[in-house]
Amino acid sequence: MRTQSTFSVLFWIYSKRAKDNLTVIYARISINGRRLNISLKRKVDVSLWDPRKQKLKGNSQYARELNQFLDQEHSKLFQCYQDLRMEGGVLSPETIKSRYFGDRKHLFSLEDIFEYHNNNMFSKLKYNTSRLYIISQNYIRRFVQKEYGRKDLYLKELDYSFVIKFENYLRAVKPRHYCKNLQHNAVMKHIQRLRKMVTLAFHLEWVDRDPFVKFRPHLEQKERGFLTLEELESIENLELKSPRLKKVRDLFIFSCYTGVSYGDLMLLTPQNLVIGIDKKFWIITRREKNGNQVKVPLLSKAINLLEEYKDDKECHIKNSLLPVRSNQKVNSYLKEIVEKCNIEKNVTFHLARHTFATTVALTNGVPIETVSKILGHKKLSTTQIYAKVVERKVSEDMELLQQKLNKAVEQDDKEDGEGPARKIN
Repeated sequence: MRTQSTFSVLFWIYSKRAKDNLTVIYARISINGRRLNISLKRKVDVSLWDPRKQKLKGNSQYARELNQFLDQEHSKLFQCYQDLRMEGGVLSPETIKSRYFGDRKHLFSLEDIFEYHNNNMFSKLKYNTSRLYIISQNYIRRFVQKEYGRKDLYLKELDYSFVIKFENYLRAVKPRHYCKNLQHNAVMKHIQRLRKMVTLAFHLEWVDRDPFVKFRPHLEQKERGFLTLEELESIENLELKSPRLKKVRDLFIFSCYTGVSYGDLMLLTPQNLVIGIDKKFWIITRREKNGNQVKVPLLSKAINLLEEYKDDKECHIKNSLLPVRSNQKVNSYLKEIVEKCNIEKNVTFHLARHTFATTVALTNGVPIETVSKILGHKKLSTTQIYAKVVERKVSEDMELLQQKLNKAVEQDDKEDGEGPARKIN
């Protein structure tokens, strides 16, 4: 991290471009080895210029006035540098030049695009999505402070090197609520959010190039966990004396038999429970995440849980179908529950949704298209990530195939009059 910067101003003339022995004076700004020339729009006689002193020779009135002008411009440039340094702004020849010419307002920074994005885009995003953008922005702020020793960066300063350094920074981060470093997909998600904001700046013509043009983020396909039938039954049958654990267990089991996500489950009201076309109970709602309508015919175990809480005082007060608990408490209590069941898996509430897709639905022959509809997915490919053909299902299908082959052999033997049928082993 750089904590100090070198700054200098050099006045010079381009004598080879002189016309009628007159040429323009330039100020060369240098910061940390980077240079930029600024035309001062004043011409001098080449023969009167002293390159060593960077001033006009002699003591004539013209020389005194021009040298005084150079002193003033040097002071202005140095003041621009000092102001930017005190403000924690970007220290570069470009920012000094911009401040010097008074067009600082045209230099947009990361904080500018954060503010524009949050003010204009958050109304179109779900709460959880906007919350994730805030988290990503805070990571970017910490990275800029750590790597550059600044509070902000101008968008025109972003380049491929910035993206690579930010990726490396994220891979070393250990969130306070999580004992491990950020995983690969979490790192890519933060970079994707940064890219969306920078792309927005590009469309607004705040920057003239895309620093991500050479960067190719990719997400790793993760194996989605789920509970086996035996594990699900052990949680269902667990005797729980603690009301807090029992209510969380019931919420989890309800999700396992409906596929309703935590966020959507917390928003269910009695108005979402309707009689469907089959004259049975259905849950009809819209997904908080994507707005898709979800229609779920209720299985008997889900109906039994609703019956248990239909007269619950808390549910009546909050007008909810089931008890409302924070996501943090739900996941914390679930860990206690699975520990009592001796289940050695990282069980979170979202695992219930995976369990519904695999153990409850697909394993029992429900078509993947139907599962996709119940889960409220926009694409079938999303459901295919959740769906797992578990070993028990494979074993059952192969057993059915074996039975069919055995019957076929028995039938052939009877037709051929060969006596008792042979079984295929």
